[in-house]
Amino acid sequence: MQGAAVPAAAMDEPVVRRLDIAVDHPAFDGHFPGRPVLPGVALIAEVLEAALAEPALAARVGAMPQLDVVKFLAPVLPGASLVIAFRITPGGLEFSVGDGDHVAASGKFSSRAASGTAP
Repeated sequence: MQGAAVPAAAMDEPVVRRLDIAVDHPAFDGHFPGRPVLPGVALIAEVLEAALAEPALAARVGAMPQLDVVKFLAPVLPGASLVIAFRITPGGLEFSVGDGDHVAASGKFSSRAASGTAP
Protein backbone atom coordinates (compact mmCIF):
# COMPACT_ATOMS: atom_id res chain seq x y z
CA MET A 1 0.00 0.00 0.00
CA GLN A 2 1.54 3.29 -1.03
CA GLY A 3 0.93 6.48 0.96
CA ALA A 4 -1.78 8.80 -0.31
CA ALA A 5 -0.72 11.67 -2.53
CA VAL A 6 -0.11 14.82 -0.51
CA PRO A 7 -0.22 18.31 -2.02
CA ALA A 8 3.20 20.00 -2.13
CA ALA A 9 1.96 22.81 0.15
CA ALA A 10 1.09 20.25 2.86
CA MET A 11 4.66 18.90 2.80
CA ASP A 12 6.06 22.31 3.75
CA GLU A 13 4.07 22.73 6.96
CA PRO A 14 4.88 20.58 9.98
CA VAL A 15 2.15 18.79 11.89
CA VAL A 16 2.74 19.30 15.60
CA ARG A 17 1.50 17.09 18.42
CA ARG A 18 2.07 17.30 22.18
CA LEU A 19 3.41 14.31 24.12
CA ASP A 20 3.43 14.21 27.92
CA ILE A 21 5.45 11.41 29.49
CA ALA A 22 3.91 10.26 32.76
CA VAL A 23 6.18 10.08 35.78
CA ASP A 24 4.91 6.54 36.36
CA HIS A 25 5.33 5.36 32.75
CA PRO A 26 6.01 1.59 33.00
CA ALA A 27 9.14 1.86 30.83
CA PHE A 28 10.93 3.70 33.65
CA ASP A 29 10.85 0.60 35.90
CA GLY A 30 14.44 -0.60 36.06
CA HIS A 31 15.65 1.80 33.36
CA PHE A 32 17.70 2.98 35.28
CA PRO A 33 17.43 2.69 39.08
CA GLY A 34 18.05 6.08 40.68
CA ARG A 35 18.06 7.91 37.32
CA PRO A 36 15.09 6.86 35.21
CA VAL A 37 15.36 7.48 31.46
CA LEU A 38 12.71 6.63 28.85
CA PRO A 39 14.09 3.89 26.58
CA GLY A 40 14.43 4.93 22.95
CA VAL A 41 12.12 2.16 21.78
CA ALA A 42 9.37 3.50 24.08
CA LEU A 43 9.83 7.01 22.70
CA ILE A 44 9.65 5.79 19.10
CA ALA A 45 6.51 3.79 19.94
CA GLU A 46 4.90 6.99 21.26
CA VAL A 47 5.93 8.90 18.12
CA LEU A 48 4.53 6.20 15.83
CA GLU A 49 1.29 6.05 17.82
CA ALA A 50 0.89 9.83 17.41
CA ALA A 51 1.52 9.55 13.66
CA LEU A 52 -0.98 6.72 13.22
CA ALA A 53 -3.66 8.75 15.03
CA GLU A 54 -3.54 11.40 12.28
CA PRO A 55 -4.95 10.10 8.94
CA ALA A 56 -2.64 12.12 6.65
CA LEU A 57 0.42 11.00 8.62
CA ALA A 58 -0.76 7.39 8.86
CA ALA A 59 -1.13 7.35 5.07
CA ARG A 60 2.55 8.26 4.70
CA VAL A 61 3.81 5.37 6.84
CA GLY A 62 1.25 2.84 5.61
CA ALA A 63 0.22 -0.44 7.21
CA MET A 64 3.82 -1.61 7.67
CA PRO A 65 5.87 1.37 8.89
CA GLN A 66 9.62 1.14 8.54
CA LEU A 67 11.99 3.22 10.65
CA ASP A 68 14.65 4.33 8.16
CA VAL A 69 16.78 6.36 10.55
CA VAL A 70 16.64 7.57 14.15
CA LYS A 71 19.01 9.63 16.26
CA PHE A 72 18.67 9.87 20.02
CA LEU A 73 20.14 13.20 21.08
CA ALA A 74 19.02 13.81 24.67
CA PRO A 75 17.47 11.74 27.47
CA VAL A 76 13.73 11.87 28.16
CA LEU A 77 13.00 11.98 31.88
CA PRO A 78 9.83 11.27 33.88
CA GLY A 79 7.23 14.03 33.56
CA ALA A 80 8.70 15.42 30.33
CA SER A 81 6.42 17.61 28.20
CA LEU A 82 7.47 17.10 24.61
CA VAL A 83 6.44 18.32 21.19
CA ILE A 84 6.56 16.08 18.14
CA ALA A 85 6.95 17.90 14.83
CA PHE A 86 6.11 15.75 11.80
CA ARG A 87 7.04 16.75 8.27
CA ILE A 88 5.59 14.86 5.31
CA THR A 89 8.24 14.16 2.68
CA PRO A 90 7.99 12.52 -0.75
CA GLY A 91 9.49 9.32 0.68
CA GLY A 92 7.78 9.16 4.04
CA LEU A 93 7.49 11.03 7.30
CA GLU A 94 10.25 12.86 9.18
CA PHE A 95 9.91 13.66 12.87
CA SER A 96 11.63 15.60 15.60
CA VAL A 97 10.83 15.30 19.32
CA GLY A 98 11.91 17.87 21.85
CA ASP A 99 11.04 19.97 24.85
CA GLY A 100 11.61 23.37 23.27
CA ASP A 101 15.19 23.63 24.52
CA HIS A 102 16.58 20.27 23.39
CA VAL A 103 15.83 17.81 20.60
CA ALA A 104 15.49 14.38 22.21
CA ALA A 105 15.19 12.39 18.98
CA SER A 106 14.73 12.78 15.25
CA GLY A 107 14.23 10.38 12.40
CA LYS A 108 12.23 9.19 9.44
CA PHE A 109 9.54 6.60 8.82
CA SER A 110 8.55 5.21 5.45
CA SER A 111 6.15 2.55 4.26
CA ARG A 112 7.70 -0.79 3.39
CA ALA A 113 5.27 -1.06 0.50
CA ALA A 114 6.25 2.39 -0.77
CA SER A 115 9.96 1.66 -0.46
CA GLY A 116 9.71 -1.77 -2.03
CA THR A 117 11.48 -3.41 0.90
CA ALA A 118 10.49 -6.95 1.74
CA PRO A 119 9.42 -7.70 5.32
